[in-house]
Amino acid sequence: MNFFLNIKEALQSLNANKMRSLLTILGIVIGVASVIALLSIGEGAGNTITGEIESIGTNVIYILNGNDDEEISNPKDLTLQDAETLASSTRSNEIAYVAPVVSRGIDISHQDNSVETSVLGSTADYQFVQNLTMAEGSFITNGQVEGRSAVVVLGPDMAQNLLGRSTGIVGNTVRIGGYPYRIIGVTEAKGGSAFNNPDANVYIPISTAQARLPRGSSPNRVQYILVSVEDAEDADAAIIEITDILRRAHRIPPRSPDDFTILNQQDFLAVAESITSVLTIFLGGIGAISLLVGGIGIMNIMLVSVTERTREIGLRKALGARKKDILLQFLTESVLLSMIGGIIGITLGWVISIVVSQIAIRSGTMLDISVTLNSVLLATLFSAGVGIFFGYYPANRAASLEPVEALRYE
Repeated sequence: MNFFLNIKEALQSLNANKMRSLLTILGIVIGVASVIALLSIGEGAGNTITGEIESIGTNVIYILNGNDDEEISNPKDLTLQDAETLASSTRSNEIAYVAPVVSRGIDISHQDNSVETSVLGSTADYQFVQNLTMAEGSFITNGQVEGRSAVVVLGPDMAQNLLGRSTGIVGNTVRIGGYPYRIIGVTEAKGGSAFNNPDANVYIPISTAQARLPRGSSPNRVQYILVSVEDAEDADAAIIEITDILRRAHRIPPRSPDDFTILNQQDFLAVAESITSVLTIFLGGIGAISLLVGGIGIMNIMLVSVTERTREIGLRKALGARKKDILLQFLTESVLLSMIGGIIGITLGWVISIVVSQIAIRSGTMLDISVTLNSVLLATLFSAGVGIFFGYYPANRAASLEPVEALRYE
């Protein structure tokens, strides 16, 4: 039987039962739209997270307190002296800037506005490690660190929340933990989310933070140390040098584990990509379940169609139609149902992705969702596969009917 004749007869058969065909197609539409939308959302979330990590720069190394190794007998905290040792070391040519960081959660207020946030205490090098540029004013200087100055640099979002504007605020005063601080600068907007939003940060000299903010177990302890290298390719060599310098500073015996942890941006990216890949697969699996439900609907409708058209099948076979012709006829109907549903589902999934993206943007979360060619091809092939898989049994059942028995069917 001619292929185009198969298509024509399939369309005529589906048109004869419009409502039933539409309801069957609806199941495929929902399934395909779910696959497209969920895969796009998962991939968009992954791109957003990795993009924010990459925006910090791949040449930044993080030195954290502690290690998971249980064999550490006398661990030492990271201190300002460790940061100074790294900064003054002449052995490592890869290190560009070193910035120790003290972070405390505390209230910051201006007049009647108050925000509970995390205040970062650091040195002048923090600006260069994190590639911060100033919209107005200046960043913290070494002189202000040495003098324990009560000065503060605000991100533009924090300035907007506290003062109602992010420009023309240098010289104003805010209170942090009850102490007055003079605003000396506002950083330029870089964008971000709750995961990493430098626009909402608050920066003060690390010496002031250690003197005025709530202290931990050691007044000289820092939460972590940031180290930037001239070139991202030098990160591995810099890590080796940093490890050697800190082991000597902490007097760690040979073959004993480190009492600190060193991570670079590639480590964070690898973890983020692994998590988002699992998330995307999980979301795609949920959509695939919806598509399978639609496939079961196709099988059900095709079985009903075979039963209703038993006499027609018997007549066709009596007039010379081969088993292959009957099989192709019903398979064509099944695949046509799933492909029509697939095309509509792709369009609906694309619309849902756009709507979710706009909702995320308006809520302050940058979620760049785009329907990729891979997700479209996957949904198309999967919907066609569903039509063939779930349509084969009814089609084969129809093709296997004996002409005499089919003609006798009432």
